Amino acid sequence: MLLSCGGGSNLKRVLVISRGPATIDKDAKTITVTSGSSSEEQTVDFDTKDKVTLQINSQAGKATVDLDSPGYYVVNAKPDTIVGSYQHYGAPPTETQTYTQEFLKKQLDSLQKLIKDSNVSAANRNYFILPNHAVKVTDNTDAFIVGPFHKMTSIQQEGNKEPEVYRFYMVSEIRETIDHLKSVTTAPPSPNQ
Repeated sequence: MLLSCGGGSNLKRVLVISRGPATIDKDAKTITVTSGSSSEEQTVDFDTKDKVTLQINSQAGKATVDLDSPGYYVVNAKPDTIVGSYQHYGAPPTETQTYTQEFLKKQLDSLQKLIKDSNVSAANRNYFILPNHAVKVTDNTDAFIVGPFHKMTSIQQEGNKEPEVYRFYMVSEIRETIDHLKSVTTAPPSPNQ
């Protein structure tokens, strides 16, 4: 799901990612997730300079998260960890790209660190979000956040400014990618073995 809207300087935009439908009561500041198997996303805005405290009740139990400053947040209301990072989304490539083994090994190393919550920080623009937790992703409430299971590969650029895009995945999705990268970066056994 892509979301983009303008907002005031006090705006706290929240993308709630849940397994099964989530009921968000903006006035009571509660997020309640019923059982389900589909990945769901909803956005809610709080336009206040005050800290917002949200109560979450999901398959992962009950929790409280605080939104201290204006910006764009992701709330993980799934019972599984989600990870994500800033992505360069521009025009789709017009030529076939060839990746070297060295490049693929760097990608593999980076993904392995990400799912272990290693080298993860706002400065690196990558995120590791445990169940029933929230993370501020950016100050830019006009950024695009792409949730798990979406297959988006490009986004329309407006004017000469590159869009600010963050892509999130379930840890299970990243593990599949890691397994694939391992298979293409590991030499097959020699026939003499």
